[in-house]
Amino acid sequence: MNYHDLQYKYSSKRTLVYGKKGMVATSQPLAAQAGLDIIKKGGNAVDAAIATAACLTVVEPTSNGIGGDAFAIVWMKDNIYGLNSSGKSPEGISIEKLKSRGYETIPKHGMIPVTVPGAPGAWAELSDKFGNLTLKECLVPAITYAEEGYPVSPITSKYWERALKVYQKTFKGLEYEGWFKTFAPENRAPKPGETWSSPDHAKTLRSIGDSDAKEFYQGTLADKIHDFSKKHNGYLDKTDLESFTPEWINPVKLNYKGYDVWELPPNGQGIITLMALNILQHQTLQNRDSESTVHNQIEAMKLAFEDGKKFITDPKNMQVTVDNLLSYEYGEKRSKEIKDRALIPKAGKPDHSGTVYLATADGEGNMVSFIQSNYMGFGSGVVIPGTGIALQNRGHSFSLNPEDHNALSPGKRTYHTIIPGFLSKEGKPLGPFGVMGGFMQPQGHMQVINNLVDFDLNPQEALDAPRWQWIQDKAVEIEVGTPKFIFEHLQRRGHEVQWAKDSGSFGRGQIILKNGETLIGATEPRTDGMVAVW
Repeated sequence: MNYHDLQYKYSSKRTLVYGKKGMVATSQPLAAQAGLDIIKKGGNAVDAAIATAACLTVVEPTSNGIGGDAFAIVWMKDNIYGLNSSGKSPEGISIEKLKSRGYETIPKHGMIPVTVPGAPGAWAELSDKFGNLTLKECLVPAITYAEEGYPVSPITSKYWERALKVYQKTFKGLEYEGWFKTFAPENRAPKPGETWSSPDHAKTLRSIGDSDAKEFYQGTLADKIHDFSKKHNGYLDKTDLESFTPEWINPVKLNYKGYDVWELPPNGQGIITLMALNILQHQTLQNRDSESTVHNQIEAMKLAFEDGKKFITDPKNMQVTVDNLLSYEYGEKRSKEIKDRALIPKAGKPDHSGTVYLATADGEGNMVSFIQSNYMGFGSGVVIPGTGIALQNRGHSFSLNPEDHNALSPGKRTYHTIIPGFLSKEGKPLGPFGVMGGFMQPQGHMQVINNLVDFDLNPQEALDAPRWQWIQDKAVEIEVGTPKFIFEHLQRRGHEVQWAKDSGSFGRGQIILKNGETLIGATEPRTDGMVAVW
C-alpha cells in the first residue's frame, strides 16, 4: 500500500489528511472535532472515541442514539481488544407469546423489537478500562450540542426528512408521540444549516456521565424505560437493564496476503468479511476494473453472506465455530463453487465443532475502531418521554421460526449488522477502518480491503472508488461511476444488475492508518464526514 501516492486513480472529492498527535474520522464534522478536542485536553484515543460517539447521538440522530448498541476494537499499548456491547432480548419475550398476539414476523417498530441498549454501557466500560479522563468529561461536548443546539448538516437533514415522511404515514398511536415531539416538533424535519437542540437528550447524557451509566441501567432512566415498555405492551423490563454487562472479547483475524484483517466474532456479521476474503484468496484478482475481478468478488460475498445468515447468532447458540467458518480448507472448498456464471447462493456445510462509524488515534500509538447504531435509521420509532432516548429495534432481526439458528428466545443476542474493522501487519497496527450501512457493511469492508491490499489504492482512493452491492439471489446494484463495460459484463454473466439511484445505501466509511509516526486519515465523499487532525 503506497499511502503517500496522491496521484489518484479515481476522482476524489477529498484529499488525504496527515497528522501526528491525534486524529478522529467520522461522518459528522462537529463530532470529529469534539473527539479531537478531548485528545488536546489530555484524553487518549479511547476518550476521543467516547466523546465522538456521544456527540453522534446528538448531531446524527438519523443513524444512532442513546438507546442503541455499540462495538469496538481497541489497540492499546501493543495489544488488541474487542468489546461487544450489544443487548439481549428481554427475558419475558418468546416466539409463543408473539404468535399468540398474531405476529408471524417481529415488527420493525414499536416496543416489541426493542432489545437492551448497549451504547451507554460501552462508553462507561471503555472509560473505566482505558480512559485518561472521566466519562463525565468525555460527554461534555455532546451535552453542549444537545443543550445549545447545532446546525444540521445536509445529508443528515436529507435522511431526517426521508424518515419523517415514512413515519407520518406509518406511526399511529401514543407509542410514537415521543418521536414526533423530539425530532419533528414543528411537524417537519430541520433543514440544512437550521439549528436543532434536545434539552432532554442533554439531561440524560449528563445523568449518564454523572453516574458512570448506572442511572441508565439501574436508576431513574431505567425506571422510565420500564414504565413506558409496560404501558405499551412491550417486553423490556428493568431487570433486563439491570443485568446488562458489556463483554470483552477477542477479535478474530484472517491473514489476507500478508495483512491481518481483524473483525469481532459473532453475534456480529464481521466474519462475513473474513469468510469472503478467505474465499477470494483462492481466486486470482486482476486489476480493480477487470471483468472477472468484480464477478469473483460478488460471488465470494454471496457465498459468505449465505453462511453468515444461516450460522451467525448469539455465540452460545451457534452450531459451528468461527474457526470452522474461517478455515483455509473451507475457504478453498467454497471458492471452487465460483463459476463463470452468476449463481443463486446456498449456505455451505462447514465442519461442526444498521449506523455511525468512527476511528480515532492518539500520539501514543493507541487506536480505536468504534461503531454504534439504532438500526434502520432512528430505530424503533420509540422515544422515552422526557429523556431524548431513541430506542433501537434490533429484535427485528430475530426469526420466529424455532428451527432457525437466529430464532428468538429470552435473553439472547441477535444477528448484528454493525461491525468495526482493524488492519495490522506483522504484529504492528496499521489502523482502524469501517463502512457503516446495514448489510452493506461486510461488503464495504471487503471492497475497501481489496482496494488497499490487492489494488494498491491509498485510503482516500479506497473509500472514493465506486462500489457494488449484492441484494439477494442474482440481484446486484452498481454505483454510478463504475465503468459501463463492467455493468454489461456482469449482465452477460447472468447477474441481474441495476444502476443505483443514489449512493445512500453503499455505506459511509472512515479510515485511519499509521505509517511510522504519521497518521493518515480518509473519510467518505458519501457523507458529511471529516477528519479532525492534530
